[in-house]
Amino acid sequence: MAVCINSAALNGIDALIIHIETRITAGVQYFIVGLPDESVKESLIRVESAICSADLNMPRQKIVISMAPASIRKQGALFDLPIALSILAESGQIDPGLLDGVVSVGELSLNGKLRPVKGVLSMALEAHKSGYKRMIVPMENAAEAALVDGVDVFGIPDLRAVFDYLSGQKSYAPAKNNAHCSQEIEPATFPVDFSDIKGQPAMKRAMEIAAAGGHNLLMIGPPGSGKTMIARRLPTILPPLTLQEALEITRLYSISGKLDGHGLATERPFRAPHHTASNIALVGGGTNAQPGEISLAHNGILFLDELPEFERKVLEVLRQPLEERAITVSRASFNNTYPAGFLFVAAMNPCPCGFYRNPFRKCTCTITMIRKYARRLSGPLLDRIDLHVNVTPVKYADLGSNGCEITSAEVREHVITARKIQSLRSGGTINAQMTPEQTKQHCRLGVLEQELLIQAMEKQRLSARSYDRILKVARTIADLDGAIDITLVHLSEAIAYRCFDGEYFSI
Repeated sequence: MAVCINSAALNGIDALIIHIETRITAGVQYFIVGLPDESVKESLIRVESAICSADLNMPRQKIVISMAPASIRKQGALFDLPIALSILAESGQIDPGLLDGVVSVGELSLNGKLRPVKGVLSMALEAHKSGYKRMIVPMENAAEAALVDGVDVFGIPDLRAVFDYLSGQKSYAPAKNNAHCSQEIEPATFPVDFSDIKGQPAMKRAMEIAAAGGHNLLMIGPPGSGKTMIARRLPTILPPLTLQEALEITRLYSISGKLDGHGLATERPFRAPHHTASNIALVGGGTNAQPGEISLAHNGILFLDELPEFERKVLEVLRQPLEERAITVSRASFNNTYPAGFLFVAAMNPCPCGFYRNPFRKCTCTITMIRKYARRLSGPLLDRIDLHVNVTPVKYADLGSNGCEITSAEVREHVITARKIQSLRSGGTINAQMTPEQTKQHCRLGVLEQELLIQAMEKQRLSARSYDRILKVARTIADLDGAIDITLVHLSEAIAYRCFDGEYFSI
């Protein structure tokens, strides 16, 4: 009778339980069936060497290993440990009953050492969901898997130690990670601060609004005006992560192999891919499906510097995730959906030379060149960016000033207060994510405000999407002021952040 060992495999951001059945009969060949890829087929070579290095017996007989469900392609070396345990159990060296209710994953080196694998947090969540109570993982993955309450996770260094643990010769305590007991993560510490920004009061205001309401932001200004510096300080004013947000980030970085090994993520990601990045690098996919930059920025910031320098087809793939906060990557062999709820921040020069409308430097570009440069960005993409802000050159008097600038901690308090107002009003939804029904309910305008918005729509030829986003930005500005209703002042400021729709991008 074949022995069945439980393992797990990734399926997008989620995982599924894999059952590994092993049968040893007369013969001399090894077989693995159940849609294994080359890395899985190679596992028997590693397993054989690891078993011998652990002073255990590798059967010299016909070994057939079946991985179910057979309809799912199996990838990676994470099945090394369960395959080795199934061989040891089928050959009578381990009591198969000791592996009931246990899920095991891990890559084996030739000397039997267990190496860390990707996606252990997702696998632990699936193990808990499926009713399994114990997991055996490499030591480096133990803290990550222990984030799941209700599953005893044992981080073990090598195959021999796993054998000794199962046979009762050695004991291991379950790994502990108390992060799941907290509902809010301690604020991260940053090497930079909002107070580093000299001058730029309009830009600071726009950043505060973007952080408070989750609004996408486009900065347009000449080289050296501080666009990148400003963007890199935006994470310092965002609210601390909630436990749920931290778990989502940890899962994504785990399946991407980018987790630092300390378990739960503690700060919001800031992803800044170069403008030469491909659309696969941005959205994810590839031969072995991986999340792209937009998913790695989930619950954080995606910053695209020199926005017009990105290929047009690369930028256009942002349109769906900016609306739906998720991206579905479809290929012939898989169909994976990854979360992509990021705050989009972009920066660009106003023209190819960078000095169009600059009061201190003369622009050398023709109108045709400026128009062509601006139109590298499509209207539908710009529609999805709530705040278009002109970044002016910093005056020398501001650079040399020793005056006290507002700090990240002070701005973050304003942001947190505004988000609490939004959460109470909309059941946890921030303004940028309000549904049409919520927008209609919470963004009512008076007669004068309606007249102003109609005039702005007609004068600047704004789209219906721009109308919706102006209302949401105005609601955020009102929340920062602690106002119940949207007034002319709030609405006027929100409209001003769309001025480039009608001016710059229609040259």
